[in-house]
Amino acid sequence: MCGIAGFLTFQPMGADSGRTTLQAMCDAIQHRGPDADGLFVDPDAGVALGHRRLSIVDLSETGAQPMTSPSGRFTIVYNGEIYGFLALRQTLLDKGVTFRGTSDTEVLLAAMDLWGIRKTLEQAHGMFAFAVLDRKLNRVVFARDRLGKKPLYLGLKSGQLLFGSELKALRANPAFGSPEADRRAQAQYARYGYVPAPLSIYREVMKLPAGSMVEVRLDQPPGTAQDLVDAIRTFWDLRDCAKQGLAAPIQDEDRALARIEEELQRAVQERMVADVSVGSFLSGGIDSTLITAMMQEQTNGKVTSFTVRFQEEGLNEADHAAAIAAHLGTDHHEVTATPSMAFELLDDLPHVYDEPFADPSGVPTLLVSKLARDQLTVVLSGDGGDESFGGYERYARMMAMERLGRKLPRPAASVLAASPDALLAAVAPILRKFVSDTMRNQITADRISKVASVIAQPDFRSRYNTLFSLWDPSAALKDVNDGGVYQTLGLPNGLDEIDTMLLLDSCLYLPEGILVKVDRASMAVGLEARAPLLDDRVVAAAWQAPRSLRFDGKQGKVALRRLVDKRVPKALYDRPKQGFGIPVNDWLRGPLKPVANEVFSTGQGVEDVFDTATLAQRWREHLSGRRNWGPHLWTVLMYHFWQKKWLV
Repeated sequence: MCGIAGFLTFQPMGADSGRTTLQAMCDAIQHRGPDADGLFVDPDAGVALGHRRLSIVDLSETGAQPMTSPSGRFTIVYNGEIYGFLALRQTLLDKGVTFRGTSDTEVLLAAMDLWGIRKTLEQAHGMFAFAVLDRKLNRVVFARDRLGKKPLYLGLKSGQLLFGSELKALRANPAFGSPEADRRAQAQYARYGYVPAPLSIYREVMKLPAGSMVEVRLDQPPGTAQDLVDAIRTFWDLRDCAKQGLAAPIQDEDRALARIEEELQRAVQERMVADVSVGSFLSGGIDSTLITAMMQEQTNGKVTSFTVRFQEEGLNEADHAAAIAAHLGTDHHEVTATPSMAFELLDDLPHVYDEPFADPSGVPTLLVSKLARDQLTVVLSGDGGDESFGGYERYARMMAMERLGRKLPRPAASVLAASPDALLAAVAPILRKFVSDTMRNQITADRISKVASVIAQPDFRSRYNTLFSLWDPSAALKDVNDGGVYQTLGLPNGLDEIDTMLLLDSCLYLPEGILVKVDRASMAVGLEARAPLLDDRVVAAAWQAPRSLRFDGKQGKVALRRLVDKRVPKALYDRPKQGFGIPVNDWLRGPLKPVANEVFSTGQGVEDVFDTATLAQRWREHLSGRRNWGPHLWTVLMYHFWQKKWLV
């Protein structure tokens, strides 16, 4: 795992000044590759390619980048891992290709020499982002992996194209100039807590979407970032994968489950290939338990596992993780997340995430990454199971709201959503009489308001977008209104409600929310995180499986539960799903109250973006305990800290 950075000037440049600028860009992301760096500058072509190296496979100099293909046609800087590259290497050896070393980068370049860039992308399975100079066609091609595990930003500034694994690399180039936030990105962030591709938080800077590539000719510079967006081409599309799976399903549950298990075992095995130690993140949930169990099956020693302990009982899964670790026989370690730790990290989060990012689980993810990095360089995680196998509890909640919506007229729901707290508080005890005992404590004023606002929407996509949204930009932001990508993303025809939710989350929330969190937190400390459940062949197997193995109407991840059952006693893992984030509602009323009050009472630092009167009102409601606005307020607080550091 590494970091890449560079720029194209579209005209000759000074060799010394080019190397100085490129070095500064690479230094800005040194944390992604602390082992070495490499620079390539072609002053006549106006191309600068930089690389920071985290040595995982082929630790020798033969694995160093930038690297040029055997023919001399291609020069690449590449961040990631090609899984199963040894089989691809053997295919190339059979065709007469010779290799100097044992790295997957060399295999990737040799394949490009033989097949070209696009066909190589179609053959390469893994996580990656790269920039490759093609001397024959006088172009640079940028690409990002199928599921979007690795990031890649491209920006047009002062007539140059800047690129990098993180925005801080682009900002280190003097051509970047004064930063200017993109209003569309601010609106999307307020709604979702992250900025979805192809937007970035800065104007004229874009994120390359998952499974896509873009070609830039050195004699035809793009005029705007929108020109880059328009030039994007996909080499793999999750929506096509889902469509094909649903069109040709494996109806037999046993056969479908066997295929999922086979693909997942292969994915785990491939991700354990490294010339350094490999461990696992073990939260105690279904996904991480299954991955750790499969790792332990494939090694003669003990897998080293890591987890986070919370002091709040409602969030703490550390005891469950420890019991599972004892059953599997791993070498287990844990770190405790406290409010003081979160407070100490507040200043670090904007630097780690570069863009405003509001997932509260970013804090414990950073903590457990630091713990793991003290002992090894690579970990496997359970990320990806919720999106492909229907694991989020909101899927069941959304379907329950759909059933309720057929009984509650939309006009009535609209009135209820706009009702004052006092009325909602009075209605809550009445509604509690009509639900099960386990649901009664969830009937609160803010829950009633949210459910009513969802039901009031005119169609399913709008309702799910409302359920998933934090702030409504039209109400909370100044002079901006954006409906949200959950409503606008094109999807295959004929999807039912469940598949619509799974596909939206897989295409949007997964790459720009979950995977941003894991990539930035792990790479901030030079740790590589690999996710077997995000192998594209595992994802394809999930979409081809019958619905009964993904979401059976009551709970999700049926297939993964059955696979865990074979390895771990049900009593150790079968429990309600718990979150992995900090308890923002309580912490904002407690240890984080002083810093939060400074922002929300006055709107200090966010007044140009958010409506300060709305913020102050919700802050008062939150402090009083009448409403729980924690996730909404945390979103604004994270924007405040980001803006304080970067928008200067």
